[in-house]
Amino acid sequence: MQKLPRLRLMSACLLATGVLGLSGETTARCEPAVAAPALTFESRMAQSTLGGAYQNALDNLLRVNTIPDTDHKHNKAKKMTGDPGVFVRAGGGYSEPWTRDASLNSWNAASLLEPVAARNTLWAVCEQSSDGDVTIQQDNQWWDKVIWITGAWSHYTVTGDREFLETAYKVTQDELSRMRREHYSAEYGLFQGPAFFADGIAGYPEPPYDPANKSSFVLDHHFTDKLMPLSTNCVYYNAYKCAARMASELGRPKVEAQEYEEAAKRLKTAINKHLWMPSKSTYGFFIHGAGPLQGKLDPSQEGIGISFAILFGVADPGQAKSVLANTHRSAHGIMTSWPHFARYDDAHPGRHNAIVWPLVNGMFACAAAQSGRSDLYQDEAENAALLAAGSGNHFFEIYNGSTGVPDGGWQTGGQWPSQPDQTWSATAYLRMIYSGLFGMTFTPKSLTFSPTLPAQWGAVKLSGVHYREAVLDIALTGSGRRVTKFLYDGASVSPPAVPAGAKGFHTVAITLND
Repeated sequence: MQKLPRLRLMSACLLATGVLGLSGETTARCEPAVAAPALTFESRMAQSTLGGAYQNALDNLLRVNTIPDTDHKHNKAKKMTGDPGVFVRAGGGYSEPWTRDASLNSWNAASLLEPVAARNTLWAVCEQSSDGDVTIQQDNQWWDKVIWITGAWSHYTVTGDREFLETAYKVTQDELSRMRREHYSAEYGLFQGPAFFADGIAGYPEPPYDPANKSSFVLDHHFTDKLMPLSTNCVYYNAYKCAARMASELGRPKVEAQEYEEAAKRLKTAINKHLWMPSKSTYGFFIHGAGPLQGKLDPSQEGIGISFAILFGVADPGQAKSVLANTHRSAHGIMTSWPHFARYDDAHPGRHNAIVWPLVNGMFACAAAQSGRSDLYQDEAENAALLAAGSGNHFFEIYNGSTGVPDGGWQTGGQWPSQPDQTWSATAYLRMIYSGLFGMTFTPKSLTFSPTLPAQWGAVKLSGVHYREAVLDIALTGSGRRVTKFLYDGASVSPPAVPAGAKGFHTVAITLND
C-alpha cells in the first residue's frame, strides 16, 4: 500500500448489507473513516433547508456513490489504493466513474472529504499502456477529457500528495500534446469538439443536429467534431494553467511552465476574439467549424461555458460583471443553455438545452460568488436545496426549469429519465458550501478564505474539516464578502489563510461586512 500524506481510507466496505439508493439498486456500502464536516446555521430555517440539503449531499457522495471496485474493473492504471479500492461512481443510474464525472466530483468535494477515494477515482478513468505509461482512458468522448487535469491539480492542492502529482503531470503532458495534435484549429486558435458534458444531440441547434439522424450521440451527427464551444475551450485554458502550475511545483525546467502559460494566454485571446459578443456583452455558445454555417457563432447562452469563463479567469472582471448581468435564468436556476432550440419548448425541453442540470448551477453559483454577486449565489444555492427537498431529499440528474420536478428532457423524439442520486449534482451543492459560502481555495502552500454569506442566512459554522494533517472549525459571522476580521486560534492573521503545514485542531473565525 502506498503511503499518502494523510492516509484516510474508507474504514469499511459492507458487502453483505449494502445500501439501497433511490434507484432501487443495492450496492456495497463504504462508510467514511472519519466524520464529514458538520454544517450548522444559527437560523433554524437555514438549517432546515440549506443544512438539510448539505447532509443529503454528503450521504449521496459518501454512502450511496462511494463503492468498492470489487471486480477490479476500474484499476486499469494499476494505481488504485486498497483491495478492493473504493471509488466514486457517477450516480445511482450509472455504475461507471467516467472521466468528466470523476474529475468534477473530486474537484468539487471528494478530494477534501475522502482523499483516497478521490485519488482512486481519478486513477479509475486512466489506463496503463504496455510500456507502463499512464494515460487518461481512450474512448469516444475525448473532447472534454482534459477536465481531468483540473481535477488532478485540485487534488494535489488539497492533499499535498506529491507522488500523485508526479504521475499526474506526465498524464497531463501526454493528454495536452495529443489533443493539440488531433483536435486543434490553427485557423481559429481554438480546440474543436462538442461542448462540455453535452454528449447528447439535444444540446445543439439544427445544424449540426440532423433531424433525419435518429442517433442521440452527438458525434454521430455531421460536423459536431469541428465545433468550437466556449465551455470546452475554457476547460483547455485551465488545463494549460494547471499544467504550468504542476511544472513549477515539481521544479521542472522553467521553459515547460512558460510554454504552458503561453499556450494558455494564446487560447484566452482566441476565446475572447471569437466567442465574445460585444453587442450583447456576453459570450456565445460555439463556432461552427464546418458545414453550411462554417465560421458562424451561435449566440445561445451556455450555462457551464459562462461559468467556466468566469471561474477560470478567461473573462476579465468587467466581462464577468456584464455576463452575470445579462444571464437568463429560470425560476429554478440557470439552465444548460438558452433559449429553447426550435424543436423544443417549455412542455418539451431538450435534454441538454433549456433545462436545469445541478452541476451547472453549482459552477454558476460559485462564479457569481467569486464576482461579488452574492444575490445570484444565494438564489442558486437556495434553488439547489429546494430542488433536492422537493424530490424526496435526493439529488437527481436533471430538473425541469419551469416546474422544478425531476425531468430528463427530450431527445430524438422521446422523453428521457432523470437518474436519481446523481453524484455531481450532490457535489455541486457541496461546492456551493465549501467554495461559495466559506470561500475555501486550496493552494500548494495554504487554504485561503473569501466567503460569501447572505445576510438572511445568519451566522454559520463548519466543524471538523480535515485539511491535510489539521482539523479545522470554521465560523462565519456578519454578512457579505468583505473580511473585516480573521482569527486563527484567536489571533488576528492577514491574509486570511491556514498554512498547509498546520497540524492538529485549530479554529478559524471570520467576521464579514457588506
